[in-house]
Amino acid sequence: MISLSSVTKRFGPPTGGVTAVNTVNFKAQTGEIIGFLGPNGAGKTTTMRLILGYLYPTEGKILVNDSDPLENRIELLKQVGYLPENNPLYQEMGVSEYLNFISAVKGADGISEVVSHVGLQEVLSKKIEELSRGFKQRVGLAAALLGNPDILILDEPTSGLDPLEQEKIKNLIKGLAKKKTVIFSTHILSEVEDVATKLIIINKGKIVYDGAKPKGSGAVGKLFKKLIKE
Repeated sequence: MISLSSVTKRFGPPTGGVTAVNTVNFKAQTGEIIGFLGPNGAGKTTTMRLILGYLYPTEGKILVNDSDPLENRIELLKQVGYLPENNPLYQEMGVSEYLNFISAVKGADGISEVVSHVGLQEVLSKKIEELSRGFKQRVGLAAALLGNPDILILDEPTSGLDPLEQEKIKNLIKGLAKKKTVIFSTHILSEVEDVATKLIIINKGKIVYDGAKPKGSGAVGKLFKKLIKE
């Protein structure tokens, strides 16, 4: 489980700085797929980095599986799989070499199972730099899945992919979520309708919606536009 209580993050000096996240409260439970929406600069990536312990909150409390992500960062990172938006991969490494490296760093096993699940068998012998963007995203997702983490945090996992690759990644996320907590950010509103079980919308650093995904075709988009306009 993930819990944020009155979390604020400011960058820069105490006066005149930038408040990226402003008094954010929400919880994420096992089995939930949370679609995390917001315009550019709304605070989505900052919130994810706070959960991971990459950033210190200026105020408030964060708990991940009942532990502080700053005090217990090394242990908690073994329980969390993270796919950043820019998906930083070692381009000169082979796919198999890279996944074995990540597995060793995490102290994980089960590479073959993850490779099969994500569908990387045909490119294992290739260098990452030779792969399409879709396969690179799959490599990043496979790395996040190594060690069978309880929590997945995915920042724009389908960004820049063609519709076929988007569909494959969406299906992977849906298949993974039964025993995990998944938070994924996206600008593609239809993805939230297809994948998410819960919706959180952030705007200008504040949560403006936290609840059930509205039902009906286009309902997520209508709610998003209404709240962001306001």
